Amino acid sequence: MALGWRQTWSRRRLRAVRRQFPARIDRYHHAGKARIRAALLADPEVAEAVAAHVAATGETSDTAWIRVKAYLDEIIPSFNLLAYYRLGYGVARLLLPLLYKVSVEHEAREALNAIPRDAVVVYLMNHRSNADYVLVAYVLSGRVAVSYAVGEWARVWPLETLFKSFGSYFVRRRYKEALYHKVLERYVQLITRNGVTQGVFIEGGLSRDGAFRPPKLGLLDYLARVKREPGFTHPVYFVPVAINYDRVLEDRSLLRELQAPEERLPRREQVAEVASYVVKVCGRFLLRRARRYGRACVNFAAPVSLDEWLARNPGILEKPREERLARLAGLADEVMARIAAAMPVTAVALACAALLQDERPTLSRADWQARLSDLRFVLRGAGAHLVGGERSSAEVLDRALVMLTLRHVVVAEGHDFSVDRTQTPLLRYYANSIAHFLPSAPPS
Repeated sequence: MALGWRQTWSRRRLRAVRRQFPARIDRYHHAGKARIRAALLADPEVAEAVAAHVAATGETSDTAWIRVKAYLDEIIPSFNLLAYYRLGYGVARLLLPLLYKVSVEHEAREALNAIPRDAVVVYLMNHRSNADYVLVAYVLSGRVAVSYAVGEWARVWPLETLFKSFGSYFVRRRYKEALYHKVLERYVQLITRNGVTQGVFIEGGLSRDGAFRPPKLGLLDYLARVKREPGFTHPVYFVPVAINYDRVLEDRSLLRELQAPEERLPRREQVAEVASYVVKVCGRFLLRRARRYGRACVNFAAPVSLDEWLARNPGILEKPREERLARLAGLADEVMARIAAAMPVTAVALACAALLQDERPTLSRADWQARLSDLRFVLRGAGAHLVGGERSSAEVLDRALVMLTLRHVVVAEGHDFSVDRTQTPLLRYYANSIAHFLPSAPPS
């Protein structure tokens, strides 16, 4: 009786979630881990990889298959609709508006709307912050549930359980073993064939200096090679997504990773620093003195049709791996170019770029504002998307000052501002996000 009551209650909750979020939930999300695992264990390409691994390493076949099963348990998620929308969306809806004003733009709305309904869609994004996962899922919550490719950093409790319940799969970024990569490849291709919408950070990791990182080609190769599958006729579209913030929560930690190991804070001090920051933020919220960290911006650029790209590059999928990857770099560069062109220009990024035009310790408001005006003119000429572009330069500066004074990067002194030049790496971090629009931007 109790079990029947729980099942009835669970079904009601699921129906309520589906009514509230009329999004596309890919049917294969509900296939179940056991079914996906069985399909991959029966995959002939996985069996061939096991045989090759045994021949190369001398491991027994049984040991190699145990290794495969461990990889599958690590990779395959356990999607839960209630967790995705009740927990994931609920937390995002609570926290994101407290921290940011979220802006969403569709640079090519008609092209995006023209994607066929039977197409498989993969969102390829730049990676600014660990908040990107929450931000993009939140923005797309009314349209589709996204299955993310997540790095090893999240393979700790409770993050691993949470990400898997949201449908995300884990990727070992620097693991070279061929058997592992064949298992991962076949998983990615299996869910792609079955129409699962995925989110992939094409740079392969967070930007440490604010600039774009070179695109990684491994997952892109797996996704492209799904077109070799017999009977798979659905079109595949890559949607470039540009993400930017007025404040990246972990910016100082990311910059610290660029330092030599001996120059970094000891692990204990880093933990204490994070704990202190969390306590301060919580205190501000409790005292109702908290301020939002400006804008969190997501821009969707014109999609790239994989089918059309392959038609322009015939035979590429049959090439040896190294030659194939060299050719696929052109596809990755095309996606990155669209992300770069759609990159939102935030007030803080603009203000930081202006501050980096010289190294003077003080700057008048009039001079700073004039620099902003000049930069905005150049950016408009480059076709950049200026967030709040309808505002005056004075209003843009006021918005940037909220963050820059809060973080003691600048201090008001009458009509002038004192600039803390020891924080130049932080200024450059934000300016780098829009440096590709500015030929005279300072080097990173």
